[in-house]
Amino acid sequence: MIYFDNAATTFPKPEAVWKAMEDCAYHYCGNPGRSGHIFSIKTGKAVFEVRRKLAEILNAEDAMQIVFTCNATEALNLGLKGILREGDHVITTSMEHNSVLRPLKALESKGVESSIVKAGANGSVDPEKIKEAIKNNTRLIVCTHASNVCGTIMPIKEIGELAARKGILFFVDASQTMGSIPVDLKEIRADLLAAPGHKGLLGPQGTGFLYLSSDLNGCLVPLRQGGTGTASKSMRQPSEVPEAYESGTLNALGIVGLGAGIEWIERLGGGSYFRGIKAIRSWERELTAYIDDELANMNKVIVYGVKEAEKKVGVTAFNISDLNCEEAASLLSKEYGIAVRAGYHCAGPAHRTIGTWDTGAIRISAGPFNTKKEANRLLQAVYRMTR
Repeated sequence: MIYFDNAATTFPKPEAVWKAMEDCAYHYCGNPGRSGHIFSIKTGKAVFEVRRKLAEILNAEDAMQIVFTCNATEALNLGLKGILREGDHVITTSMEHNSVLRPLKALESKGVESSIVKAGANGSVDPEKIKEAIKNNTRLIVCTHASNVCGTIMPIKEIGELAARKGILFFVDASQTMGSIPVDLKEIRADLLAAPGHKGLLGPQGTGFLYLSSDLNGCLVPLRQGGTGTASKSMRQPSEVPEAYESGTLNALGIVGLGAGIEWIERLGGGSYFRGIKAIRSWERELTAYIDDELANMNKVIVYGVKEAEKKVGVTAFNISDLNCEEAASLLSKEYGIAVRAGYHCAGPAHRTIGTWDTGAIRISAGPFNTKKEANRLLQAVYRMTR
């Protein structure tokens, strides 16, 4: 199977990820932060090291501001529901994933008002439109770093600067960019950032995290309460970060695997995560530009989103005239052994924005392990389907 569904989850994972998880599972996997024996201590140190690595690559001041979650969806829910209160107004965009839109819809019943700023047909958001949506009670702006539907990269630096000038919190969904594009918290001025471990960072499923600015310590309401390994005599949830938001046993195995994914990127860059990211970004951009150009020159094929490869991540959305997108994806899988995703990608308003509300779209998403040969196999298959 040729795999072009990396925007959903990257595949394959580096072998080092599974080896690190196997070593942990077989040799020391205790409950981190819960006991004083050697297995618990070693696991706790391994978990902290991944926390430290994430803080380093994000340019965060303190590793303890990284809260582990089971995925980006939980991180987004924790941030949104933890910060927003009755009477607050939040601004988001029409290119968001349901992991943002559905929590905001649920918060309407709690008295939270939201405005959805419509992006252009290429998926790009104009910061001026966000500025126009600001109200006296606007507490938060939440925006994806890059669209999971068509790959368009958003101007989050400009949006972050706008939010800072207006004294509004800024929340970035980096689900499609962590591990593919450098993300510097100080540069983008994000107060909160959510990301999965299983996409660009090449970790296993069941991993994710929320970055929480130190200015927000104690301001977030936890999604759940329970055992934290600290203040066990008290029935009240502790307020210290990250323990306040990590009740229950962490997915230590998954977190260790996530750390190995980050280390693989570092090795790719000769010991530098950022050189590794540069190499991944360069390859995915080259491969995506090639795929986009070839598809655009085919009869009956419509390609959506921005045209310039430097303005998008490794995602291509397209349709074949007179062929249902779900049927096309099924044919690619069954007849040609190629995995893509079709439909609405958990982002209905994004499809309305780019003009595919009635049809959905086929999504190709490249990863660091895809090859030019695989891209040609994909393009040949699509070409045959247009005949």
